[in-house]
Amino acid sequence: MARYILRRLITLIPTLIGVTFVIFMFQRLIPGDPAIAMLGEHASEENVARIREQLGLNRPLFLDREALRNGDFAGFFDTQYIRYLDRLVHFDLGNSIHRRIPVAETLALRFPATVELALLAMLIALSIGIPVGIISSARRNTPVDGITMVGSLIGVSMPIFWLGLMEIMLFSVFLKWLPTGARLSTGIVIEPITNLLLVDSVLTGNWAGFKDALQHIIMPAVALATIPMAIIARMTRSSMLDVLQEDYIRTAHAKGLVEQVVLLRHALKNAFLPVITIIGIQTGSLLAGAVLTETIFAWPGIGKWVYDAILGRDYPIVQGGTLLIALIFVGFNLLVDISYAYLDPRIKYD
Repeated sequence: MARYILRRLITLIPTLIGVTFVIFMFQRLIPGDPAIAMLGEHASEENVARIREQLGLNRPLFLDREALRNGDFAGFFDTQYIRYLDRLVHFDLGNSIHRRIPVAETLALRFPATVELALLAMLIALSIGIPVGIISSARRNTPVDGITMVGSLIGVSMPIFWLGLMEIMLFSVFLKWLPTGARLSTGIVIEPITNLLLVDSVLTGNWAGFKDALQHIIMPAVALATIPMAIIARMTRSSMLDVLQEDYIRTAHAKGLVEQVVLLRHALKNAFLPVITIIGIQTGSLLAGAVLTETIFAWPGIGKWVYDAILGRDYPIVQGGTLLIALIFVGFNLLVDISYAYLDPRIKYD
């Protein structure tokens, strides 16, 4: 197991280098000049040239052939991409072009908001999706099965932006039960410990803050949970149906075991590998930042942050945020692979 984990970690290096290359190139392929975006269209050529010099945008992208012809080997590698990799090695994500503050500093403030929203959404998806999938498989080809599968199909097909707007219209505009967006109401203060507001409010005993934070997060979490909840329910049902046809399940029934014991102790454990894969992928997607959900509910997470940076051609933010997203996906895929060995002892990593 240790050798397998080590090999998987080593294979992450070329993957991440490839990710940095793709991020770097796609940003440069977008029409426009960041220096002009910073200074405005009416900026003088001198000021534009000065900003390009400060940002290193006047350097070649990958290799400086002119410097090589002049015998300047150091200048040959003094390019935009090499500078970008050098900053990453030193854990420097650079400064925002527009706001002139470190990207890592803003990322540390934004990422906990996305983590809190994603974890609550996944908790909702798991607490509903897995039981629905189990019930549907146990009641195959019955009205209960039909209703649950139709519901899951609707959950997968329903646009998140539409659901979010409907939630706001119903619960905020008409019923006035919940706020329309943001993380906290004006005047509510929660002492930061983990920067997860629900957790911090519990740790500090701030129950007024807990209630306010919960009221703000519940609608975006439900909207964000609909697609993974439907996918998990369908995958659980499909995996359970395959397992319920096995001989050991019939043996368990023949021994007179209670239906709940057969489903939960024998069938679910062996049907859970595909579900674990889906959970890992969906969790990675949620943590990567749900742009639509965060935009509709004015949620200050990394999804909306990166989206605004793309529109503003703020290279450092896009590169730092996208790299974090890639790390999340790769990390969750690694955790899913490792979890297989603990869930199914038949799997061997040679």
